[in-house]
Amino acid sequence: MGGLASGIYGQMNGYNTKIFEMHNLPGGQCTSWRRRGYTFDVCIHHLFGCNATSRIYQLWAELGAMPREVVCTNECVSVVSPEGKMFNDYYDLERLERHLKELSPTDARVIEDYVKAIKMAAENDFLGESMLGSKWGLIKMLPGILSMFKWFRISMQQFAERFSDSFLRRAFPMLVYSDPSAPLIVHLARHGYGKKGSLAWPVGGALEFARSMERRYVALGGEVLYGQKVDRILTEDDRAVGVRLADGSEHRADFVISNADGRKTIMNLLQGRYADERIKKMCSDPHDVANWTVHVFLGVARDLSKEPSALVMLLDEPVTIAGHENKSIEMQIYGFDKTMAPEGKGVIKVELVSSYSYWKKLYEEKPLYEKEKQKVAETVIDLLEKLYPGIRKQIEVVDVPTMMTWERYMGGTHGFMNFPNKKQSFIQSLLGRGQETTLPGLSDFYFVGAWATSMGALFSNAFSGRQIIKRICQRDGKKFRIT
Repeated sequence: MGGLASGIYGQMNGYNTKIFEMHNLPGGQCTSWRRRGYTFDVCIHHLFGCNATSRIYQLWAELGAMPREVVCTNECVSVVSPEGKMFNDYYDLERLERHLKELSPTDARVIEDYVKAIKMAAENDFLGESMLGSKWGLIKMLPGILSMFKWFRISMQQFAERFSDSFLRRAFPMLVYSDPSAPLIVHLARHGYGKKGSLAWPVGGALEFARSMERRYVALGGEVLYGQKVDRILTEDDRAVGVRLADGSEHRADFVISNADGRKTIMNLLQGRYADERIKKMCSDPHDVANWTVHVFLGVARDLSKEPSALVMLLDEPVTIAGHENKSIEMQIYGFDKTMAPEGKGVIKVELVSSYSYWKKLYEEKPLYEKEKQKVAETVIDLLEKLYPGIRKQIEVVDVPTMMTWERYMGGTHGFMNFPNKKQSFIQSLLGRGQETTLPGLSDFYFVGAWATSMGALFSNAFSGRQIIKRICQRDGKKFRIT
């Protein structure tokens, strides 16, 4: 997202740009692929900025990604108990309140507080105004922000402890990508955007979304060179002056912008020459265990149109998968988008926690690697059989990408945002402050994407490209233009 956005805004402002992409497709991790008529999407969960109620829509429109056909799902996330009890976090707040009170009448007061907080979150476009709005717009939002300040200090787990119902106490912390430590305000904001229809699903999935940006870029005169892996960033007199590719060819430039893995850019492409002690610490000792390390995609001859769009399945007892103990599994069920599967069929994606080193070691011996992937898939299917009896016989396609898939096609290792020694600030990233966009002692070089923003959201990574071109225009004494 950051690389495509940099190219698009660069072309808009009169710069000649080239994008070097090691894969043969645009978008980086914002991608999907087809297997026997099924589309497997490894990226998008919920896309912010799907209608004009948010200024984020303006960003996507500038990049050629909007307008487009989208689907607004009924719920943000659903959670099912081992006994089959279902909690649907509906966007329709009247329906949500009624549903929760049916699940736990004794928690009426907590439920009303939760619904009220979502309503308050929905009244403001905090994310869009922070990035693309005016100072006056931010000032007008200030009363609403202050009224919600108490929710900034509480986690999903802490709020869940207010419920007396045992199922809701266990289910509620799972609503933000199964992360109980996630700030409640993140969930409230997401739910608020979903209530307004601004958080939705782009029909066709991530690859088509990225391709729409590529079309805008090419139409503006930009050039994407596919299958071109950068081996070195060239420097002279502590200035970035171009890149050298794996084939030995060199390409000179006035500026170099990297949306590649931050750690590899610093330590490999620049050979660690512009890393002070602070930067070296950021690049050292990445967390080995990470979310979304392995996915299990299933193409199923089953109508999934009535199923929740995102579902967390609580387990009656822990199950070890790929070396990691799981008390629940999280999945997306793509019955809401008819383009993802043949008619009457559907796709299920299960996302699992595992470790980079676990898969790296297996990858050294391909038969063991393939055997473990098959074992992971079989374990997941066994679990799903309990929830959807008969589904095993309906599975037509199985695909299991891992961290090695990420490394092979996109060059990263431990995954995006996996920098334990790097200070991350959600608010500062939105305001364009506190970002790691440059390196000490090196001029004419910039980072965009997850390393720069400390966020994984597509809109924030795209916005980082916009901001860097704006900064280059200011440096050159040019007015930043949107054409």
